[in-house]
Amino acid sequence: MTGKRRFYREATADPVEGGYRICLDGRPVRTPAKARFQVPDLAIAQAIAAEWAAQGDEIDPASMPLTQLANTAIDRVGPQRQAVIDSVAAYAQTDLLCHWAERPAALVARQQAAWQPLLDWAAADLDAPLRATAGILPVAQPEAAIAALRARIAGFDDLQLAGIAQAVGLLGSLVLALALARGRIDAEAAFAAAHLDEIHQLETWGEDDEARDRLDRRRAEIGVAGRFFAMLER
Repeated sequence: MTGKRRFYREATADPVEGGYRICLDGRPVRTPAKARFQVPDLAIAQAIAAEWAAQGDEIDPASMPLTQLANTAIDRVGPQRQAVIDSVAAYAQTDLLCHWAERPAALVARQQAAWQPLLDWAAADLDAPLRATAGILPVAQPEAAIAALRARIAGFDDLQLAGIAQAVGLLGSLVLALALARGRIDAEAAFAAAHLDEIHQLETWGEDDEARDRLDRRRAEIGVAGRFFAMLER
């Protein structure tokens, strides 16, 4: 769709058996792989239709993150669902929240304040007590905890699983992604928790335009993920 001129006047979310499809002037949208574009949730469908309606003279895929997420769910997640589950579950073995800094003390204190409550939540609500360590060396996680997290992931439908996979990649943490998906934290809190080190560096050593731009882009991407999960909760 890159550079393709807009060829429609109206975008709508229309009910069909099993969900909703997006139509452009009454014609159903298809995915890049030519599959039928359909989502199970009305709020998501309406938001996707709004992305199409908001396009100017040319269609800009980068401005349509929910459309891209649904395409991923249909074209990639559905056909290789087990591989996606395995890939997402693997993050539990090296979860960001389980690898604390050794120093400085101020950063360690911030990590403890932001991360420990989420690890406690994972243990209590997800039946997944994970072990934390100082430094980057791997720490063996309890098999029962990994199995519990895998079961949670496997319970998602393809669209939810695509959202979790995207969030895990952005956050570097399965616990953070699940906390965001379940409404335990919002997108801003998820962003801050995932980027404590970078934020601490900027506050300690001063602003760096390139680093700040990178963080701002990541904040926006995590914001989209948060909006996606919030719509699913309606």
